[in-house]
Amino acid sequence: MTPRMNIFEVAGEGTKAMIGVETAIAKSGIEHGLLQLVKIRASQINGCAFCIDMHVKDAVKAGESHQRLHLLDGWRDSPAYTDRERAALNWTEALTRIAKTHAPDADYAMLQAQFNETEIAWLTLAIGAINLWNRVQIGLRAVHPVEVPAA
Repeated sequence: MTPRMNIFEVAGEGTKAMIGVETAIAKSGIEHGLLQLVKIRASQINGCAFCIDMHVKDAVKAGESHQRLHLLDGWRDSPAYTDRERAALNWTEALTRIAKTHAPDADYAMLQAQFNETEIAWLTLAIGAINLWNRVQIGLRAVHPVEVPAA
């Protein structure tokens, strides 16, 4: 796969603004680990290898277990996730597939049972942001680093 361009070089002001949004989300008070799960799950749905690679590495570095990362695509069938994580992952899927789901009231009610209004706002921004990053990185063919296995 050949990258089409480096968005950070070509549209520096725009990517700087996006990084500003990410910085604000990181300061929102929502748990870092939960945000990483949301970013990974949206990236899985969208098929963004670049973002999956980046956020899995960030999650592992922050102490996330390999088991939970491997099970993330099957979170609905695993007891490894809390009710709060389940609500966030459900909302992530609803918003990432917005053209199909239209963000149902039942999904929002599930979210309200676990998050206050401010947290919902920030979580929704986080989901929107990772979906934008996925589209940029997939569209411009961003290539993640390839790790060479030890001999």
